[in-house]
Amino acid sequence: MKIAVLTSSRADYGIYFPLIKAIKQDPFFELNIIAFGTHLSEEHGYTLNNIIKDGFDVPFQLDTMPEGDSAYSISKAIAKCVNQFTSVWNEHKFDLVFCLGDRYEMFAACASAVPFNIKLAHIHGGEQTLGAIDDAFRQAITHFSTYHFTTNDIYKNRVVELKGNKMNIYNVGSLSIDNLKSLQLLTIDEFKNKFDIDLSKPSILITFHPETVSFEKNETYINEIITALGETKGYQLIITKPNADTMGNMIRNKLNDFIQLNSDAIGIESFGTLGYLSCMKYCSFMLGNTSSGFVEASFFPKYVINLGERQRGRITTENIFNCPIDKRSILKAMADYPLFHTTKVADVYGEGNSAEKIIQILKSLT
Repeated sequence: MKIAVLTSSRADYGIYFPLIKAIKQDPFFELNIIAFGTHLSEEHGYTLNNIIKDGFDVPFQLDTMPEGDSAYSISKAIAKCVNQFTSVWNEHKFDLVFCLGDRYEMFAACASAVPFNIKLAHIHGGEQTLGAIDDAFRQAITHFSTYHFTTNDIYKNRVVELKGNKMNIYNVGSLSIDNLKSLQLLTIDEFKNKFDIDLSKPSILITFHPETVSFEKNETYINEIITALGETKGYQLIITKPNADTMGNMIRNKLNDFIQLNSDAIGIESFGTLGYLSCMKYCSFMLGNTSSGFVEASFFPKYVINLGERQRGRITTENIFNCPIDKRSILKAMADYPLFHTTKVADVYGEGNSAEKIIQILKSLT
């Protein structure tokens, strides 16, 4: 079976990893990785190198990055992505193409495949992120796709509602849990040797992406966050950079300025999957609005201060505290950390065998 895997960012590649590894190791499949989006952006860490370092060939490499972070630039990037993928689909044939999540560039790649009647397999369908335009893209990808691999029954049932039938819709759990159960995470000493960051110090892992539904509010939001971080004492602030979204560069620039002026702040473009999950394990808590605060953080579990509306609609487990984006609320949520800390592991995303389930389903299709 000739398989293509669409990966447009460090985030989706990290989730895909156990599935890509399983496909490569099984002679039943021919693996073709198609890398685009921020993977080919120097500013975003050129994470194509992470895929290659993991031992995977990347025969398809497409430059689809937007020229800026305005709505106009993002819309132009969608058109650019469609144009480039049209040639890929026209010149190469695949039995199945995996797509994951809800990014605008993932939507563009999938939309361009529809006229060619290419079979798409969508991972992470049925979820909701009401504070991001990604929500519309995710639902569109669901309609484009033939096969659906959701992370729990709630999301599976939502896909069934969208599609109008139960055909080819499977709850397999989250590939992220596969990662967490199979990867040997770095020790504190190994992490320090690799990244020169001492996680024995109390640390906050911080990731804030733009809210792309109400993007005009993002400057106010990041100013509130930075002001709160400036008043935070006793913590090492580990700040990972935002996605290539509307107003993402504005947020990135403000964070860079803050990091330069604060000795307790450390800026990271990309840890890679192993580094990021290891940092999550040892940090005191997480702050921001990343989806990893909902899935991966539930495994440890890790206390998460989820900011704003970007992720509204996702399943909220006991380790998550939803917080408005204003300085006073953020500081109070940080101060209340000991009260909200929980040791109850959420089990809503499967048992860590999602890749195996997907492989078995694919083989049953032939």
